[in-house]
Amino acid sequence: MAQRVKHSKIKNTGILFELLSRQITVDVMNGDDKSKSVEVLKKYFNEKTELGKENQLYQVLLKENYNSSRKAEKLVDAVLRAREKLQNKKLRNEKYNLIKEIKKNYVVEDFFRARIPNYKVYASIYKTFLSETTPVFDPKEEVESTFSIIEHITRNKIKSRDADSKVISEFKNEDKDLRLLSYQLMVDNFNGKYKKLNSMQRNLLKEYVNNISNTNSLREFINDEVKKVKEILNKILPRVKDDVTKIKLTEAIKQTDSLAKGKIVKDKQVVALMRYYELIKELHNVTG
Repeated sequence: MAQRVKHSKIKNTGILFELLSRQITVDVMNGDDKSKSVEVLKKYFNEKTELGKENQLYQVLLKENYNSSRKAEKLVDAVLRAREKLQNKKLRNEKYNLIKEIKKNYVVEDFFRARIPNYKVYASIYKTFLSETTPVFDPKEEVESTFSIIEHITRNKIKSRDADSKVISEFKNEDKDLRLLSYQLMVDNFNGKYKKLNSMQRNLLKEYVNNISNTNSLREFINDEVKKVKEILNKILPRVKDDVTKIKLTEAIKQTDSLAKGKIVKDKQVVALMRYYELIKELHNVTG
């Protein structure tokens, strides 16, 4: 008898990766330089784990966009052939241990409560992958899941820089970081202006999450950004008229070099770079 499969959000590899990535973003924005999600993501979603390999297959089906349905079908077939090579027993064990760690460190109800864009596609991929390992799988459900994926791949993709990151809309106010400038910048209406992430901040978070297991790529990106920040601050410096602010800004420029140290990017370096972006925004507001 054909077996219908109920989608399990808590067992969906793609959703687990997405939610852990979001949690990292939240932790970084809250100044938590010991985010448990970073450790968990590195441990379970690297290129050597079955979870990491399966997640890569999820990402291919989620992100690719073709104009041809035939090409989309070929892509699905290729992904399924790659999926067949995974060790299912090892994958189940890794997923069991991952879920166990999530339950240990977070309130499960809150962790899985977040709304997932393209939830239907995630569920369809989950079911399509499961059909490869389920002896008697409902043919109708398998076809419906496959066509949902193909429809997603052949969608008209609309790109928007403003839609890159909707996870965080505002930072927490941390006065100690604003002392970097001067007391003139520590104004009462700071919260009123500190509402949305700018493009530099969004790009940093995007790179941080996407390259969490690729330390070389992330280090190169951070180093390039540090050079840009230093260059921008040096251009702004001559326009600063207040002597105290100028002294503090000069010291802040010198401190940027510390963000480019080390082979591995530390969480606190990412947080510090986010604050430098905010510093640039505030300086532009002050200097015009």
